[in-house]
Amino acid sequence: MIKKESIENLKNNLDVVDVVSQFIEVKKSGANFKACCPFHGESTPSFVVSPAKQIYHCFGCGVGGDSIKFVMEYEKLSYPETIEKLASMYNVNLEYDNSNIAQKQDIRILEEVNKYYQKLYVNNSTTKEYISKRGISDFSVEKFEIGYAPSSNDTINYLKSNHYNLSEAIELGIIDTGTNGLYSRFIERITFPIYGVNGKIVGFGGRTITGHNAKYVNSPQTKLFNKSKLLYGYNLAKENIYKKNQLIVCEGYLDVIMLHQAGFNTAVATLGTALTKDHLPLIRRGEPKIILAYDGDKAGLNAAYKASVMLSQGEFDGGVVIFEDGLDPADMVKDGKIEELNKIFSNPMPFIPYTIDYIISKYEINNPSQKQKALLEANEYLKSLGIIYQDEYKRYIAQKLNIRETLISVSNDNTRAQTNNLVKIDIAELCIIKAILEKPSRLDSVLDVVDSSMFEIHKNEFELLLNNIEDISLNSIVLNDKLEDYDDERLKSELLTLVYKFYSNKLTAISYDQSFNFKEKANLIRKIKDNIYQLKRGNLVTYNL
Repeated sequence: MIKKESIENLKNNLDVVDVVSQFIEVKKSGANFKACCPFHGESTPSFVVSPAKQIYHCFGCGVGGDSIKFVMEYEKLSYPETIEKLASMYNVNLEYDNSNIAQKQDIRILEEVNKYYQKLYVNNSTTKEYISKRGISDFSVEKFEIGYAPSSNDTINYLKSNHYNLSEAIELGIIDTGTNGLYSRFIERITFPIYGVNGKIVGFGGRTITGHNAKYVNSPQTKLFNKSKLLYGYNLAKENIYKKNQLIVCEGYLDVIMLHQAGFNTAVATLGTALTKDHLPLIRRGEPKIILAYDGDKAGLNAAYKASVMLSQGEFDGGVVIFEDGLDPADMVKDGKIEELNKIFSNPMPFIPYTIDYIISKYEINNPSQKQKALLEANEYLKSLGIIYQDEYKRYIAQKLNIRETLISVSNDNTRAQTNNLVKIDIAELCIIKAILEKPSRLDSVLDVVDSSMFEIHKNEFELLLNNIEDISLNSIVLNDKLEDYDDERLKSELLTLVYKFYSNKLTAISYDQSFNFKEKANLIRKIKDNIYQLKRGNLVTYNL
């Protein structure tokens, strides 16, 4: 882990305007800076950056935070990844505890082995011939760092001659031990280094060129490598995924490489496994449109079905592209069918109808018994979706099965009361809170006369202020230039109004409250009336209820 002291040191070297302006264009606007929000489409700037408060806030979509939060959201990075990126940008040294030092050593071994494989590729004519026949350019070889793993002994001798710790090499899946001693995981294979989201190498994929039974192998599960959470090529596709709002999921390394070579640079691939729930947090980054690009064989169709169920239930946008007649994306790129690929990726079949079609295709619907089973399975899937989708696609199922729409039921589990909860605001309350945020020294005097219960609409925001909790709602108040900046006299005037309204309402409520005995009620009414009398005279009174 990164030491806390290092993070604090980094924060002291950051200026929010400088950080934000390295990613988007900002323009001076009074004491602040403005820009069109990078997190939602807009033509009129509503994204405000405050150099005084060192925060940003968008009044269009509500995002906000500090320099670190901005880079996290904009670059779609984890907190540690963001800290490392900012430290690199501002030339700030970070200190790590022992566990992180060990991980850096792990990565170094993988990096050196990858360089070794790359050097061997250059001098291997068989490997280069295979790559060339597949249509892969020299530029792509370099971009994807394609290499060649030699014989088992050669890899082991390389590790020994460079004095690498063999136990660590085993832990990282480079070599292993068997009945005959040490052996390499990758033997006479083309190698494809696999990177994590943070851009660090975590393992390898390998394709045989000597007719080994296993055409493809991956690194085993290690402390760095978990194939159910990784996507090949994501480190290279990441920036384009965010820019184009699209992510193409393929089945193999060569598909990804060839698609990138043809300009489809949002392509990634799962690592010999189906798309899993563990992949979802990664592919949801940036909320891109997901396109499943799978082969038209039985395995590909089934994988597309399972992924479509999962993605539709997760309310991902996107659809499915199936490559028929034994073709795959790599073949189409090699054959120069770029325009055809463009059209295919532009019109994927949405996840829900693809899933329904797949379910129904398993049954012979001309047989009433089979049609009934198809209806039950399709209906069960439909119930797992949101109520809008249920209502929309029950018609689709009815049409596909040629039955009445009334035969299709929808779930009551997802039914929610749909109310138009308009967000209420009180300008006066917000201005009081802003006045305190702008000048925190006012808080003590305000607390003498005000209780959080006096705020009818913005009680939560006032309590966040009292508890000194950093929150996006407070940022929005500070940076809202539509809220008036109160001086001390205006603040006193608005406090008088707020407190007077509170005590007046309290007097009415207590008058009708039967839970008090006569003496308690009389004392409370007298106290409130005294407060109201003082307020009418323009005097703020100490809160005493």
